[in-house]
Amino acid sequence: MPAENPYYGNEVPAGPATSAAVVTPSDNADLSRVSRSLYVGTAGDLRVTFVDDAQPVPFVGLAAGLYPFAVARVWSTGTTASNIVAVR
Repeated sequence: MPAENPYYGNEVPAGPATSAAVVTPSDNADLSRVSRSLYVGTAGDLRVTFVDDAQPVPFVGLAAGLYPFAVARVWSTGTTASNIVAVR
């Protein structure tokens, strides 16, 4: 099931986040709702599918921190970072 995208046709809001959810990386399922950003708690690699792209993109060697990524999926394969939170 595709991730719900409340931002479709609109810019992602610039104000403060209003919710968050722990991410369980999956090769089979999208997030329940598109993220405004991702928090990476433990450094590593991250493989994601952005909301407007079909192909996954690898980010190698990310430090822990907050990344302004509007993603539909965080892949299990290719992701070694952990303690990931989807901020919305």
